[in-house]
Amino acid sequence: IWWSNGNEKGWNTELDGEFHKYDPQKRPVIHPQGNFSGFETMHYRSYGESQNYMRLPEIFMPTEFLHGLYDGGHGAGLYDYWEMMRKHPRCIGGFLWVLADEGVKRVDMDGFIDNQGNFGADGIVGPHHEKEGSYYTIKQLWSPVQIINTSIDKQFDGKFSVENRYDYLNLNTCRFLWKQVKFPLATDASNAAVQVLKEGEVQGSDVVAHSAGILDIKTNILPNADALFLTAIDPYGHELWRWTFPVNKLNQQTEQLSPLSSRPTYTETENDLTVKANKRTFIFSKKDGQLKGVSVDNRKINFANGPRFIGVRRADRSLDQFYNHDDEKAKEKDRTYSEFPDAAVFTKLDVKQDGGDLIVTANYKLGNLDKAQWTINPSGDLALDYTYNFSGVVDLMGIRFDYPEDQVISKRWLGAGPYRVWQNRIHGTQYDIWENDYNDPIPGETFTYPEFKGYFGNVSWMNIQTKEGTISLTNETPDTYIGVYQPRDGRDRLLYTLPESGISVLNVIPPVRNKVNSTDLCGPSSQPKWVNGPQTGRVIFRFM
Repeated sequence: IWWSNGNEKGWNTELDGEFHKYDPQKRPVIHPQGNFSGFETMHYRSYGESQNYMRLPEIFMPTEFLHGLYDGGHGAGLYDYWEMMRKHPRCIGGFLWVLADEGVKRVDMDGFIDNQGNFGADGIVGPHHEKEGSYYTIKQLWSPVQIINTSIDKQFDGKFSVENRYDYLNLNTCRFLWKQVKFPLATDASNAAVQVLKEGEVQGSDVVAHSAGILDIKTNILPNADALFLTAIDPYGHELWRWTFPVNKLNQQTEQLSPLSSRPTYTETENDLTVKANKRTFIFSKKDGQLKGVSVDNRKINFANGPRFIGVRRADRSLDQFYNHDDEKAKEKDRTYSEFPDAAVFTKLDVKQDGGDLIVTANYKLGNLDKAQWTINPSGDLALDYTYNFSGVVDLMGIRFDYPEDQVISKRWLGAGPYRVWQNRIHGTQYDIWENDYNDPIPGETFTYPEFKGYFGNVSWMNIQTKEGTISLTNETPDTYIGVYQPRDGRDRLLYTLPESGISVLNVIPPVRNKVNSTDLCGPSSQPKWVNGPQTGRVIFRFM
């Protein structure tokens, strides 16, 4: 398509006239990271700078943008850049650096993959083409077929709005496979599978390239279906993408708490409130109102110290979102994060019976955490209704609990997966049943994907299997994320140094930077959140 004379300003201008002598097609010659022959190819411009280049007369085509590193770049911010690029007449695309980590297998170091620190760990895939989260983000965003619907309901009539972003192919050259499915519940056996209720296939509609239309899969939603899977298959038999449309996200008709005949009971000491229900024991502190201990049939599960408020901002920011010019060391802190201390004062612990349930309420004042209300039913299930408030700029915000990481074995969940998400990398996951064993790889040195730890979106329920038992949570608050500890950066920590967040339920999760640009330079979805006022949520915990 083009001839590239050199790389990153390493061109030889004496050769510019040689290419067309031997090329009958006389394809354009470009200078990567330069402006030559009508092409502006400057590398790694910020989102705003990229917009400005598109106002200039040359064709804009960055021969490198969104420099990848570990779990940053590539997919992070790509949605913002791509929506801007594809809509502008002066932009014809761009190139991500780079496809694969450029590791060398060191036979003198027992097969260790040596990326020379962070210099060669820039790939969308690993040295053996292991797929990381951004791989799937790119796959979804650059799919030439896009379904525009963001949700469906029980009254869905089978018709989807669709965009054909192919340059030449009609959508009728593609096939679409659909399945109506029912998901297992959190309380089902750990090997319970997704049940396919009905499936079918349709040919794509007559929608010409670079246009939009309607795709009719000619089916209505079954009354007991939880979701619809829709998969686009290209003319060569390759899967372009599979979309999931939940229609019964929480299985609410069967996910209700199931009371037994015996009521929960409680005893008090000077320091603690102890609740017993169905061979389960819960200890609440009368000093700070937090859940301090859990046991199942005298088997201890060290899930404790919550809920506690967590609020975090990038440490180089002022309290008004912007780079903190008053801090002489601010530049050194753009990869680190600072917590907002919670000045909440615990006031009292209330206990009352409500039918067959026992309600324990921890009340606070003068800080961020306002109330944590626990409803313990005869089955030994705990429903937590919490309220906290925060006003200001924040990169991560929610509630958290502690659990020792070295006791964790695996997790299984219904939600977006199998990869974690970032605020600026939501795309690339699919709503389904997922599971993976605990892992803690060192980015750029070990290449186990998907990573176990991080922030997970659209979670309806998650079961965390530990050496002590199972911690199960059902999330009844839309648009929150479940945090499973904190993502790990490489040894050099060039992208982020996040505070410990344990097991958390989060209203705000952080974006991730790329190797070249910090998050504030990566577009709208990479900005911190201005939040104001109270946040409420509800989570059901089961311990097994």
